[in-house]
Amino acid sequence: MTDTTTPEGAPGEPGQRPVPLEEQSGVGMPDAFARLYTPHRMAYIKGENRTDDNACPFCEIPSLTDEQGLVVARGDTVYAVLNLYPYNAGHLMVVPYRHVADYADLTPDEAVEMAFFMQKALRALRLASGAHGFNTGMNLGSIAGAGIAGHVHQHVVPRWGGDTNFMPVVGGTRVLPALLPDTRALLAEAWEKIATDG
Repeated sequence: MTDTTTPEGAPGEPGQRPVPLEEQSGVGMPDAFARLYTPHRMAYIKGENRTDDNACPFCEIPSLTDEQGLVVARGDTVYAVLNLYPYNAGHLMVVPYRHVADYADLTPDEAVEMAFFMQKALRALRLASGAHGFNTGMNLGSIAGAGIAGHVHQHVVPRWGGDTNFMPVVGGTRVLPALLPDTRALLAEAWEKIATDG
């Protein structure tokens, strides 16, 4: 038989009373894990922000304003956009305008501008946030973890010492210090500054 109570207050505290756990009917064995429900993620799962089930968000974003699309910078063949579901604050992606699935199929102009945008992204993120390091890369194909496999994109995830603490590791929750529109404005300003400063 499993214990259906948990102590109230600090362990060993005088006057400690058991607090009953909320029982739910269903199948499964009780375990030691708490549950943190994130119903806001259901919008992503259902694709509620997409206008068409077959529509590519990376193809739709360029038609939006920078603020609506969370676009940080636009080039001739690629653009930089914040990730709507970031791993860390400032997580952005460099995306070609053209709908193409494989990096090997980019034109030379697209590949070169994507490389330059990656450099600018690193510089802008360092300037705006003081990032200590970065994870960068691509997931090519669904089997490799691409959420939007039909349109190649490169991730830039800024990292700081101690950014992997108990919240994401134990709580499975990312803590972001600013709202996405504020982060976009901050990065766009830094991008403009590094572009004019050289």
